[in-house]
Amino acid sequence: MTADPTFRMTAQEILFIKGRGTVVIGRIESGTIAVGDEVQVRGTNIHKTAVAAAVEIDRKPVERAHAGDNVGVRLNDLDEENLQPGDLLTGSDLQFSWKP
Repeated sequence: MTADPTFRMTAQEILFIKGRGTVVIGRIESGTIAVGDEVQVRGTNIHKTAVAAAVEIDRKPVERAHAGDNVGVRLNDLDEENLQPGDLLTGSDLQFSWKP
């Protein structure tokens, strides 16, 4: 499923949970994200597509989160040690150019 094209979230913290995957923690700046959405992960050392396997608010699973929510997003297909705070998650349809 394609994410809301206006979805945007800056990673504040990254957790690598053995056997579970990568969890990106941050505040949704715009748009929404739902379980199953495909998102783009962009940063200085990373440019990948991943799927939101789980979305949590206050450590409780939710199906969808909205702008202003502080969330944890567990990403499938992403075991990247290059992911770091400040990297960006966006809706997969968003046109994005990175200029470090």
